[in-house]
Amino acid sequence: MIAFVGIGANLGDARANVADALARLAAYPGCRLVASSGCWRTAPIDSSGDDYINAVAAVDTGLDAHALLDALMAIEQAHGRERPYRNAPRTLDLDLLLYGDAVIDTPRLTVPHPRMHERAFVLAPLLDIAPDAAIPGRGRAADFLPNVADQAIERLS
Repeated sequence: MIAFVGIGANLGDARANVADALARLAAYPGCRLVASSGCWRTAPIDSSGDDYINAVAAVDTGLDAHALLDALMAIEQAHGRERPYRNAPRTLDLDLLLYGDAVIDTPRLTVPHPRMHERAFVLAPLLDIAPDAAIPGRGRAADFLPNVADQAIERLS
């Protein structure tokens, strides 16, 4: 199964945290890193703090969606992720964006990620590595780019 993971950080050495998250995803049992976008800088949305460094990874995984979510949360915890309030600044944030073409709605997990089509920091890096990506139930990811054109985003690498 190909899954797409959104990666973001804005505390500490955010760029190094994103790179480490990619390395940990690549090494995680049951996962193989297929592709990763470059890094993008964005201002916080519905939050405060320093700018975020964002990326998206494509992972070929044998894990089911909930086990993959557990893996992502373990990687966040390894980076000291705290959740003092909604949208708090973070050392590392990993979101399961897409899990093949599955639509999942459980108390712990919603896939596709419910706001991914509203976020330039998800769409731009996703389209870097999967220009034909589709969001189940919504359509082509590229079709949502005009709707986020007002969100400042800068490609770093």
